[in-house]
Amino acid sequence: MTPELSVVIPIKNEAENIPRLYDELVKALEGFRPFELVFVEDGSTDDSFALLASLQSSDPRVRVIRFRRNFGQTAAFAAGFAFARGRYIVTSDGDLQNDPSDIPRMVERLEQGFDIVAGWRKDRKDPFLSRRLPSMIANKLISVATGVALHDYGCSLKVFRAEVVKPMKLYGEMHRFLPAIASEMGVRIDEVVVNHRARLHGRSNYGISRTVRVVLDLLTVKFLLSYSTRPLQIFGLVGGSMGALGLVIAGWLAVQRLFLYRSIGDRPLLLLGILLIFTGVQLVTLGLLAEMQARTYHESQDKPIYVIREVRETLSAEPASPQLASSRR
Repeated sequence: MTPELSVVIPIKNEAENIPRLYDELVKALEGFRPFELVFVEDGSTDDSFALLASLQSSDPRVRVIRFRRNFGQTAAFAAGFAFARGRYIVTSDGDLQNDPSDIPRMVERLEQGFDIVAGWRKDRKDPFLSRRLPSMIANKLISVATGVALHDYGCSLKVFRAEVVKPMKLYGEMHRFLPAIASEMGVRIDEVVVNHRARLHGRSNYGISRTVRVVLDLLTVKFLLSYSTRPLQIFGLVGGSMGALGLVIAGWLAVQRLFLYRSIGDRPLLLLGILLIFTGVQLVTLGLLAEMQARTYHESQDKPIYVIREVRETLSAEPASPQLASSRR
């Protein structure tokens, strides 16, 4: 039986959590919808793979993807999406902090006309300074930069329609930006409060240092969402502004030299004006080259610049006349 629901879970050194995680997932989903559990073993150094292999041998609904080494959570999700067979794809962590009993409620919410349902850990069981505060700052930055306002981008518990998430190309730490990246397609996104539990076993791989990488990836996402098909608008805006300021400075210095007979050769302002002019020209040129590269990228892959949600039309029962047909071509 083809599964309707695919649950994708990255696993790294979660041997102590795997048996209970499996039991809770089966208890939550058995009898709800046909499902599969796609575990992506991401270079664990403990007995995680042996436990997953044992589960897979006893339950055909379990599928295990094993990486050769640790590639990170984003790569694990990308592999899980590629192998998932369900029309709904659920993402979750393997540390038991996400509650599998929330999944059926989120799937039912998705079926009410949404394309993505994201979890919101409203009552989060994590340290404030090292986890919750950086997360609050990152969530605010991401919401403002992308225009997709969510309370908790870092919550891995999300439900997607497969046709939304499968075509995505993920790099870096971009798994947390999936709703923002998908917004380019015009998807409908909802957010529901989910249960969050304290970690019982193992050690978290998250920390303040990851916030820096998130901010850097946010710059990439912002550029892809706003300027990937029109890079000249960002490079040209910055370069044109710098070049205009440089011309104003150079013009003012020229007036002082030609009409007021003042020496300008030893003034740092002259170097600043020249630097701004040259930098502005370079940025505008870079924008033009980026425009050409963007067009080559889209045209070589035959990638559309729009996504159609549905087509509703009434087709004529009679074939169109040759004159009408020729006018439509």
